[in-house]
Amino acid sequence: MRRASTLAYSVLSRTLAANLDGRATTSSVVAFNHRPLLSALFSTDSSHGRSYGTSRLSAQTASLGVAGAFISVAAAAFLSQEVYAKEPPPAELVPKDVVLYQYEACPFCNKVKAFLDYYDIKYKVVEVNPISKKEIKWSDYKKVPILMVDGEQLIDSSVIIDKLSNKVLSKKADDDTSNADDEEKKWRRWVDNHLVHVLSPNIYRNTSEALESFDYITSNGNFSFTEKMTVKYAGAVAMYIVSKKLKKKYNITDERAALYEAAETWVDALDGRQFLGGSKPNLADLAVFGVLRPIRHLKSGRDMVEHTRIGQWYTRMENAVGESSRIKS
Repeated sequence: MRRASTLAYSVLSRTLAANLDGRATTSSVVAFNHRPLLSALFSTDSSHGRSYGTSRLSAQTASLGVAGAFISVAAAAFLSQEVYAKEPPPAELVPKDVVLYQYEACPFCNKVKAFLDYYDIKYKVVEVNPISKKEIKWSDYKKVPILMVDGEQLIDSSVIIDKLSNKVLSKKADDDTSNADDEEKKWRRWVDNHLVHVLSPNIYRNTSEALESFDYITSNGNFSFTEKMTVKYAGAVAMYIVSKKLKKKYNITDERAALYEAAETWVDALDGRQFLGGSKPNLADLAVFGVLRPIRHLKSGRDMVEHTRIGQWYTRMENAVGESSRIKS
């Protein structure tokens, strides 16, 4: 019984530590002092048996039952955390020097960051000024993202992810993954050819949402004070007008309905799975999550989560991708 109590205590302690929203360590769990609770649950002291008029055997049997139940629940919770762990590649395959040239609010840049974060590849960020673009004057390519990997320049978010995944993710040649790969490629194309085009008409849908979007862009971007003020208001008006042209270009009549439909289409594709990749995210999961991450806490993103079924998947992805692997400068 003592061994059962010790095991249950150990598993439950680990589970509590893992489930405190990432804000508590094992030491803080101990500081919470849940030992009295566990002692009361798992105690085999004969005085308890006499107090309640039960036999020593009955008390032990009851304690074993409680301990077993707690072990099962705690172990299940602990194992469920493992499902959402990051997947760092073998150390010998990880690039040594990775620098991302980006706009913080750019969906394509965020798609690359979702990959880097999930696979725990450390990277530095250079925030590009979208007006002067002086940070990328050295490059013939004048768009973002640009990713420098051990001195090699990679461009175009999907190409960047393809090249990085070929470099750091080892797949056996005899794996029977052709169907899964076809599905993954299909939905990655859907992200680039459809989902991203639904976003701009939504985040610039009206003047208030356009201002909200540009407040986020200027607060997180590389702008001087004067540029912030100019870009926030002039940019919001300009993109409000542009968004109307984008609606026409991509044959969108109701932008919110189009966003909700895209979210529901993605959830249908999951077909009851936790992720498109099954028990863990694949490149399509990371692509969808990446392009949605900049809008999640804007009004359009809040509306999307409130009015569609995508919220649970998005939360699982947040847990799976975890903390940023960005190296703070």
